[in-house]
Amino acid sequence: MKKQILFLVIFLVTCFNIYSQDIRWLRIGQLQTPINEIGAEYENEFPQGNTNYLSWPALYGIDQNTCRMRGLWIGCKDFYDPVEKKLKGVKVIGSGPRDFSDRVNQIFEEEIKLVGKNLHPVVIVDDQKAGALDNYDMLDSIDENLPCDRMVIVKFNTSIGISVTKKVYAFSQPNHDDYIIHEYIFKNTGIYNRAGNVYKQTLKDVWFYFVYRYAFAGVTSSGYGSTWGAFSSTWGNSTINHAFGFNPNAPEFNDPNSPIYKMRGFYSWYGPNRDRPVSYDEDWGCPNESEDGVLGSAKFAGCVTLHADVSAKDKNDDIYQPKTTWFIGSDINAMQANVSQYDEVFMMDRYDIMREGHAPKQHDEVVGNDYPINYTDPRRQTGGGTSQGQGFGPYTLEPGDSIRIVFAEAVSGLSWEMARIVGNNWLQWRNNSPSKPPLILPDGSPTQNHNLYKKLWVYTGKDSILKVFRSAIKNFNSNFKIPQAPPPPKTFKVTSGGDRIKLEWADNATSWPNFNGYVIYRAEGRVLDYRTKYEKIFECDKSNVVHSFDDRTAKRGFDYYYFIQTKDDGSQNDIEPGKPLYSSPFWTITTRPATLQRPPVTSTLDSVRVVPNPYDIRARIFQFGDKSQYDRIAFYGLPPVCKLKIFTERGDLIWEKDHTRGTGDELWDSLTKYGQIVSSGIYILYVETPDGRSVIRKFVIIR
Repeated sequence: MKKQILFLVIFLVTCFNIYSQDIRWLRIGQLQTPINEIGAEYENEFPQGNTNYLSWPALYGIDQNTCRMRGLWIGCKDFYDPVEKKLKGVKVIGSGPRDFSDRVNQIFEEEIKLVGKNLHPVVIVDDQKAGALDNYDMLDSIDENLPCDRMVIVKFNTSIGISVTKKVYAFSQPNHDDYIIHEYIFKNTGIYNRAGNVYKQTLKDVWFYFVYRYAFAGVTSSGYGSTWGAFSSTWGNSTINHAFGFNPNAPEFNDPNSPIYKMRGFYSWYGPNRDRPVSYDEDWGCPNESEDGVLGSAKFAGCVTLHADVSAKDKNDDIYQPKTTWFIGSDINAMQANVSQYDEVFMMDRYDIMREGHAPKQHDEVVGNDYPINYTDPRRQTGGGTSQGQGFGPYTLEPGDSIRIVFAEAVSGLSWEMARIVGNNWLQWRNNSPSKPPLILPDGSPTQNHNLYKKLWVYTGKDSILKVFRSAIKNFNSNFKIPQAPPPPKTFKVTSGGDRIKLEWADNATSWPNFNGYVIYRAEGRVLDYRTKYEKIFECDKSNVVHSFDDRTAKRGFDYYYFIQTKDDGSQNDIEPGKPLYSSPFWTITTRPATLQRPPVTSTLDSVRVVPNPYDIRARIFQFGDKSQYDRIAFYGLPPVCKLKIFTERGDLIWEKDHTRGTGDELWDSLTKYGQIVSSGIYILYVETPDGRSVIRKFVIIR
């Protein structure tokens, strides 16, 4: 038995070492994602969330995910394999979309690092570090001349003899924080193994293939315990795709008034899911039909090509790339993990996919106004949904030659504010509420068709993502010379108090050209959560600038979270002239709660009390209001330093805490030390000071 356990431990450790990858996080804008060291983020690489990448809008949590997995394949013909020592008709290696045991023999990691233009601010709440970036924005180096705010650099070699340098650019400027830019340089170095051995040869008919499995479950389904969305949406079962711009001779490609003028790319979105308990027409945007109607999947994701070399000798942009834009079944054999670089039949299947060309009809055109369907073509089977592919090639790479491919990946759609408004309006009409609100379409016209109303609002995400693509193109074409918002304060300090919560910040931004003050937002009860509502509570201009603010509107018993933004005078905005540019909220958003606190009682313990007492679950909405604080009980009149213990009526210790904040109150969320919600009954609060004084208070919980 011991030998079996030892073998299992060794096996698990070995598997972990094989499959786990070093990663870096991009967390400074509304689009946030981890980047790994092997070129593509594969399915189930990270523990958090059910779809692991591209969280948007991240101000409402890192679980706003839109992408389940990505894949990168590299293939060529007539390859002499120095490992097998023979000429092969085709060779294909890859990273993703799923991980596989032979990947360690195909991808040889060299370097991954996160470079920043500057350090993120120091954020403090009640003398503790409390910044959202503290555990994620871990810079490997600083480069003040960086063309973006953050860059992940990845380098690896491959068994096909091509070495890859990948750079991922992220921006905090509000017009450019909904996308990231991927730049790949593929160089024929001849390095074909982990030891760095070289075999020089010319690579013919080389293709580079990127595949994306977008899935828009986000917060609507946890995967293990659904909220209101279907579990199948976590793997993109109903995702719809549309490629565009692949025909440079088409009128819409050359019309300056066309929304896809000179653009080539694709976008994907949530199509109604047959596993949902609502009809097809009702499910656009995945509304929470049983509660408030909020739309959980009213967003679009996709990529736009920024540059692809014509050839290894011609570094101009080839407007005919990518030359493959077919959609593909996400769970077909070629997408699975049973990958071998020595199986020529399997590799030929992938190679054919990479160079397949353009579909006569796009995925959304094939699906039409119906649920996603199965296809007779085995490559299009959609049991697991449909992914979108993009193939660049064919290229010839002599030893030392390289190919550069650059594209932007973006997410956009309805804000959570609009998702709540549109969804709630739709729900009231669906439920035939006696006070149904007017339904106004995006073009300003009225309607009484509530399903059409919601669908057209969801479809504004298409216009939104095309606008984001346009911003990325403008940024790239300017060589990343976009205007910058004033820098955030280098320090942001929040201090809980008895009659106010005090906010203080550094003045480093005042010397910035066009600086014009600050704005502060506050959230009550939650932070970085889709239910969070951020309220502007303070603003100043350059004429009345200050560097501290007392929040006197906070209420006792509630948790508060803040962020501060610097702003300019609007003269620098590259997308909406006249509108101020703001620093990113992620620089300063607080993740620890600040509370309104009572002064301590130093002379006696007679003032110790439990509020409310009794605690009645039927009246909890009247106590601290927000659902996140429903089970909150307060202990008031405490000495500045004491030990708190809670016992059941029979004397079992269920919770304890050292109260050392020097205040007169402490909050308890009705959880035992094991995280269980306590049941109805009589409980005992025991308070003991360091000098041995103590007091007991009984209280009642009714559930």
